[in-house]
Amino acid sequence: MTHISEQELLRRKKKEDLEALGINPYPPELFTSTTNTHLILQDYPNSPEAFQNVKLAGRIMSRRIMGAASFVELQDAKGKIQLYFHRDTLCKGEDKTLYNTVFKKLLDIGDLIGIAGYVFTTNVGEITIHVKALTLLAKSLHPLPIVKEDENQVYDAFTDLEQRYRQRYVDLLITPATRKIFHQRTQMIQVMRNYLNGHGYEEVETPILQPLYGGASARPFTTHHNTLDMKLYLRIAPELYLKRLIVGGYEGVYEIAKDFRNEGMSRFHNPEFTMLELYVAYKDYLWMMDFTEALIEHIALQLHGTTQVTVDEQCIDFKRPWKRFTMYEAIAHYTGIDISQMGEAELRATAKQLAIDIEPSAGVGKIIDEIFGAKCEPHLIQPTFITDYPVEMSPLAKKHRNDSRLVERFEAICNGKEICNAFSELNDPLEQRKRFEEQLALGKRGDTEAMVLDEDFLRALSYGMPPTAGVGIGIDRLAMIMTNAASIQEVILFPQMRAV
Repeated sequence: MTHISEQELLRRKKKEDLEALGINPYPPELFTSTTNTHLILQDYPNSPEAFQNVKLAGRIMSRRIMGAASFVELQDAKGKIQLYFHRDTLCKGEDKTLYNTVFKKLLDIGDLIGIAGYVFTTNVGEITIHVKALTLLAKSLHPLPIVKEDENQVYDAFTDLEQRYRQRYVDLLITPATRKIFHQRTQMIQVMRNYLNGHGYEEVETPILQPLYGGASARPFTTHHNTLDMKLYLRIAPELYLKRLIVGGYEGVYEIAKDFRNEGMSRFHNPEFTMLELYVAYKDYLWMMDFTEALIEHIALQLHGTTQVTVDEQCIDFKRPWKRFTMYEAIAHYTGIDISQMGEAELRATAKQLAIDIEPSAGVGKIIDEIFGAKCEPHLIQPTFITDYPVEMSPLAKKHRNDSRLVERFEAICNGKEICNAFSELNDPLEQRKRFEEQLALGKRGDTEAMVLDEDFLRALSYGMPPTAGVGIGIDRLAMIMTNAASIQEVILFPQMRAV
């Protein structure tokens, strides 16, 4: 049974007292604000006459009761403003119940109220609303943490990160920096949409429940559809469906997709995450590299007014052009070892020499990926393109035009982590079947992230897919960089948490 604190019991008693006075603590009537805190604070100094009859709804965040006069800090979605209450203004005639009983004794920090009044400036120069009418809109039965703010930093009992993630609704209420992060995340996604739409690309939706998972190397979540009596998977990527649309005649198509991968969790990984995937016909990975850096540079400029973004006290500059390394060049640069001619046995020995643990089921591609992730990624702080991956690492990418051992692929690495992945897409259905079969062999060796063979996708390719460039951009990781967030949980409103 849930424990009810003394404060909650007191608030429940206040709710009963309000009802005894004929006041509904959760009234059904519409309350319409005529303005918001931001507009008042911004425009009142230049247009005071426009704010002589305002209505505003919000939450009580602090109160100072001073006899016949009191001050309240009210918070709405746009900010905070001071309210001034006076008994003689709020109450008509001799009945002072609304002020002496309702306002002073039965309202609490956290309650939602609607007010009507006029704006003025106090003797100390603070823009304030003189309240003439008060309506209770919702009684808060659970006390908010006591908050003290200093330059957007919050000092109170609600600073435990896990508690903040579990109770995001409270975190948003009392932490201005949290609200700013999610406002910027929304802005970032809108900028991306506008940019892609401006280039004539169409946003679509593809299935989240899929009979086969594909488009990435990852372990899926599984479920069961009762009516069809069939096993289904939560998608790990929308890639194979979006490429079906390219076959179907779309020449530029994208999705901002929720993906699900049943793998480890860290400050860079959440099992449910958001990706932008874009596919453009008659383009290649070199074109997509230029497009991607232009898009992300544009995002930085729109969010911050500059290409320079501060992350972990480092200045990251998204100004084009970005540095470019091939994967083999990067590994040679940061380890001093040329692995470009090595087979699996030599790669395993090299990984051991570099103190990197490799699973017995790992093939050539995964070993190279582990070496790169351990020895190269942490050094790539400024945005950098890593290009031309070994063919074993990229079952869906086209072979390199100059070297059949490689594929035409790039990843963008920034602040030590991948933020996007892109290919010249493989459109030869026979070569794609061969790659899928190689993945099946890896799966039989025990690789739980190996891809499965998708016959319908191969059928689609057999109708002919034009040369296509595709890119996937991690929305959450890019949001971490653009908002200077230390953990992916800070940029996901409701991150996955361990059960308590």
